[in-house]
Amino acid sequence: MLNAPGLEPVEYLIVGHTIYDLMPDGGRIGGTTAYAGLTARALGLRVGVVTAWGGELPLEDTFKGIQLAGIESEHSTTFENVYTKQGRVQTIHHFADALDLHMIPESWRRAPIVHLAPLVHEVSPQIIHYFSKSLLCLTPQGWLREWDAEGKVRPAEWPEANFVLPNIDAAVISIEDVNGDQRRIDEMAAACNMLVVTYGAGGAGLYWNGQVYHSGAIQVEEVDPTGAGDIFAAAFFYRLYSGAGPEEAMHFANRVAGNSVTRQGLDSAPTQDEIYDLMTEVY
Repeated sequence: MLNAPGLEPVEYLIVGHTIYDLMPDGGRIGGTTAYAGLTARALGLRVGVVTAWGGELPLEDTFKGIQLAGIESEHSTTFENVYTKQGRVQTIHHFADALDLHMIPESWRRAPIVHLAPLVHEVSPQIIHYFSKSLLCLTPQGWLREWDAEGKVRPAEWPEANFVLPNIDAAVISIEDVNGDQRRIDEMAAACNMLVVTYGAGGAGLYWNGQVYHSGAIQVEEVDPTGAGDIFAAAFFYRLYSGAGPEEAMHFANRVAGNSVTRQGLDSAPTQDEIYDLMTEVY
């Protein structure tokens, strides 16, 4: 078990697999739990992560200052990402164990911000019923994909969308999650209280109260886009919880995510100093 004794209450709870990303020069830790978790920590929040991990790399250094709970699996969920001019090509090589409500420490179930972050259908949609007092947030990318026998990932239908989305306070997806299908975005926006779609270098779009608002991306030299959507999501959810309006939260998240793509891997997560500078600059 990843559960450690004496876990303290948290302010930002993330539920999802931690990923072992295969890179040309070896493997590295990744996934929403890592990118969003480090961002929430930089934002000054007490962060708790419920995950499954196979131990390919030690988590302690990466998640320093973040509490971990969950299970040790035979393998971590393992992705290989290749970026082409036509977009990202993903292959899944291994799957960690599924996550369930009983793995979430009792005190964490009252976290002010709960971020559900499925990556390979490892989180049951039924879990949404247990966080009625939290700002319940979602990055549903793992419910929007499927894979073939070789592990090649492709967008998929999401049968539970009309069950899940009306119960979510805010959701963030990437345009790649739906293969650029505007019809699907419109359907999700109609079912969801608040939906943000990220477009990479194209910025982001907010679907809220029947309106669409856009935030342009900052102009930077892109080094590594991996994790930018997760960093955006954590910054957006935090600003919503802090009382910012959805447009303001989107603009802030766009700046944080824009800075992130100028660095490699988990070094892309913002530092506390960067967050302070952005808050001062924007507000």
